[in-house]
Amino acid sequence: MSTSDLLKYALVLLLPAAYLARRYYHSAALTPAPDPPPAEDQPVKSIMQAPKDDLAPPKDDPFTLAQLKEFDGSDPSKPIYVSIKGTVFDVSAKADVYGAGRSYNIFAGKDGSKGLGMSSLKEEHAVPDYVDLSETDRKVLDDWHGFFTKRYNIVGKVIDHPISAPVKTEGSDDPTPNL
Repeated sequence: MSTSDLLKYALVLLLPAAYLARRYYHSAALTPAPDPPPAEDQPVKSIMQAPKDDLAPPKDDPFTLAQLKEFDGSDPSKPIYVSIKGTVFDVSAKADVYGAGRSYNIFAGKDGSKGLGMSSLKEEHAVPDYVDLSETDRKVLDDWHGFFTKRYNIVGKVIDHPISAPVKTEGSDDPTPNL
């Protein structure tokens, strides 16, 4: 075998080997490293606020819907209130969520029961009258009311809340408004 033949065989064998080696190392460099497994000693952090056990006794201060507008988070010297089904909650502790320009500010300073029941952040849905909500949406609204009741101080009631669908109270055949 001549030197030129050996050179040809070497090129035929080395070029594909070099190509494959380059391709392998290049693709390995582009592949992201897998995420490390979560540490077992670190608790999983929930995005939901935990229920509070240090809430003040509920207040029954009267608010009109017009008065409630003063507590929309636009004035930093005033608390932020959200009303659900006529119950007024002080959500000032979560100004990062309900404050001016924040994601849920649409509900601040008003009763947005319908929007909460619909899981909607549209301005036209953030209204107190939830009479036309479906049964499923009413359940969502009730869940929100329960969520707020366990986490925020109740500071009053809306006295001019529109009457919602009547429901029968226990032991009575007479329907009463469900506020």
